[in-house]
Amino acid sequence: MMDINRELVSRLIKSQFPQWSDLPVIPVEKSGHDNRTFHLGSEMSVRLPSKECYAPQAVKEIMWLPKLEPHLSLPIPIPLVKGEPGEGYPWPWTVNRWIEGETANDDNVLNRNQFAADLAHFLKEHQAIDSSGGPLAGAHNFYRGGSLSTYDEETKTALTNLHFLPETDRFLEIWELALQSEWTKNPVWVHGDIAPGNLLVKDGKLCAVIDFGSMGIGDPACDLAITWTFFDDESSKTLFTEMNCDGGTWNRARGWALWKALITYDRNEKNSKTALDAKRTLDTILKEYDQTTEGHRRSL
Repeated sequence: MMDINRELVSRLIKSQFPQWSDLPVIPVEKSGHDNRTFHLGSEMSVRLPSKECYAPQAVKEIMWLPKLEPHLSLPIPIPLVKGEPGEGYPWPWTVNRWIEGETANDDNVLNRNQFAADLAHFLKEHQAIDSSGGPLAGAHNFYRGGSLSTYDEETKTALTNLHFLPETDRFLEIWELALQSEWTKNPVWVHGDIAPGNLLVKDGKLCAVIDFGSMGIGDPACDLAITWTFFDDESSKTLFTEMNCDGGTWNRARGWALWKALITYDRNEKNSKTALDAKRTLDTILKEYDQTTEGHRRSL
């Protein structure tokens, strides 16, 4: 992965946007994976793709975020200018409006039920925006909004590698259930990476949504995978209810969460924080699935 540092960003700003060359460039503490982010002064940020596969994100955000923003009640990042390759950096990049807030975590969200309801409100607004001409799910956003079957082989390989887990048969059952349904309605806008690191909090409440690099149009199930990575039982039910989610979409959402947790647990040292977080997600998925299945049996 390319070394993207403050000195490189300063050179890019000086050569392409000299009007801002006197502003300080400061790395953002939680910069992200797909892109590297830096403060530019107090009101702007610089966002640079970290690998070639992420480069289309900048162009996509420049094109679509200004069109989405008027329809959303929460702030989203707005690219102000597009930077070009230069100074040894090979891809397009952007300067964006800075949005205040901390990334969501267990400590700064005061009311998880309200947070789930506010997130559902944002997602419904986002999905209601006219998707005509929007970018269909594909390689540019790692098929977020597309069919889960894209990751069938990858998921089953992870399950094979994790054969030592006693729950692998049940995980396969959950995965196969997710594959049994498809989104049959018109494609809607998806963010593609609804995760705590892309949800900003101020005064304990959801205040903005950032990082739309994985956006596209298609099946909205992928945007609900946060249910199993961040919410508890009660707030998960709130999200489900507020989204008026049908069973097939919920199953596919669970499938997205399962796929990511399985490959993450498989590919990392089992005592690392990354793997332990993935294992907690797997345990949460299993618990929720068992509760849902038991509840369905009782209703028959």
